[in-house]
Amino acid sequence: MKMKSLLSAAGAFALALAITSNNAMAADAKKGKEAFEQCSACHDVESGEKKMGPSLKGLYKKGKLHNGKPVTDANVQAVIDAGGNGMPPYADMLSGAEKADLLAYLKTV
Repeated sequence: MKMKSLLSAAGAFALALAITSNNAMAADAKKGKEAFEQCSACHDVESGEKKMGPSLKGLYKKGKLHNGKPVTDANVQAVIDAGGNGMPPYADMLSGAEKADLLAYLKTV
């Protein structure tokens, strides 16, 4: 009985991992660049200069965000969702797919 439960748990884990991997692969940096156009009024990704908001050039190469948290997809998305310091919250303005695409794009700059 324990072996059957263990195999079921392992199968469920493998399925969850596959779904997560497929969602990550589904993110499209080209679409993310299009989504970033609305961000580019305040954020630079080319020169590294600060506009109204901080430059996002090399964001994923930095160790920490301005709030001191490590640069991870979850932490970057939390900032996008919540906004702050003059940035509006994008939690309801961008779909989950648009946010995934945006994160994929930010990894390329």
